[in-house]
Amino acid sequence: MAKTIGIICEGKKPADLRTPLTPQNCEDLMLHFPGTKVIVQPSAHRCYNDDEYRIKGITVSDDMSECDILLGVKEVPVDKLIEGKTYLFFSHTMKKQPHNRNLLRSVLNKNITLIDYEALTWDAGNRILGFGRFAGIVGTHYAFVMWGLKYGSFALKVANEVNDLTSLIDQYKELSLPPMRIVLCGDGRVAHGSIELLKKLKVHHVSPEEFLENEYDEAVYVHLRSEDYYTRKDGRPWDKSDFYKHAEDYKSSFKPYYQKADVMINAVFWNSKIEPFFTHEEMKGSDFSIKVISDITCDIPGPVPSTIRSTTIEAPYYGYNVLLEKEVEPFAPNSIDVQAVGNLPCELPVDASIEFGEQLLRHVLPCLLMEDKENIILNATITSGGGLMPKYGYLSEYIA
Repeated sequence: MAKTIGIICEGKKPADLRTPLTPQNCEDLMLHFPGTKVIVQPSAHRCYNDDEYRIKGITVSDDMSECDILLGVKEVPVDKLIEGKTYLFFSHTMKKQPHNRNLLRSVLNKNITLIDYEALTWDAGNRILGFGRFAGIVGTHYAFVMWGLKYGSFALKVANEVNDLTSLIDQYKELSLPPMRIVLCGDGRVAHGSIELLKKLKVHHVSPEEFLENEYDEAVYVHLRSEDYYTRKDGRPWDKSDFYKHAEDYKSSFKPYYQKADVMINAVFWNSKIEPFFTHEEMKGSDFSIKVISDITCDIPGPVPSTIRSTTIEAPYYGYNVLLEKEVEPFAPNSIDVQAVGNLPCELPVDASIEFGEQLLRHVLPCLLMEDKENIILNATITSGGGLMPKYGYLSEYIA
């Protein structure tokens, strides 16, 4: 049966510029699924304006009442939820995030079917959708922006001041990066977005052993995975599956890297049972050499003690005084400079929306509109019929 799909206006503040489906995606959707209709709510902030949808023959209307399925990006404000609809967005409820408890309660009270993008996975457990690649690219660019601001050696525009990813990279064409030692932690979409930019900038990649043992007169980076900076407390061999099940049995072995690195890019998936990379006391030591931290994943509290708050696109940096253990003005002498923007992909909204929309159209909407043979939709459905789906029953105490 043909469905009507609505693209909602993002209501969370600050306004998100991204869209789950671009005008071209919407046109392709109606072409490949005859009878499917798309309605787009008008938005003053979306990276594509309303007329760009109208040109593609898409209805633009505030009225979403005839829509069967509503697509957004970020959490939908409780007062904007429409009873009885099917929603797809990043709900940020699966980890029992306290600030979204009322959102999940309202979803249940309004008999909404909630499908969370974050829970859409392949059989192997890999996520189908995400903006992590662009978070990695923008967060890594920030590391270089901060270095230039800190030492006055060069000037780069931040991502939201350029038109697109190509323009961002073009800034480096006439720039020779000074010697710096970069440590990148993580191995998911975010980290690989970071690696993508580092490769395009021709930053020299070195092994962990080379990073620790050699000296360099150029910019270099080392890519570390969890087995490189955590070891078992009892001395037994590293076990990746055991680490994620019993992180409390492991301790940080990151010290050799903070003694050598100038820049840290944090792109790890972290949970509260895992030790931080280092402590406040270690940061006070004369052997702590990190001067710039781009904390892309921005967990608070999390693995980086100097990440004491998230920052915004409008004010992306702060300085951290290790002796006082508090925030100071950015780029002051004898402080560590931190970037912790929580919505980095918003800085390249068009590029991020194009990639996300293509993946949504190719891999998810066919399962939603036709047949969900591999239970991709079912496994990502948190609520249905006014209750939690069995897979997400553990959230019952969260909303009680």
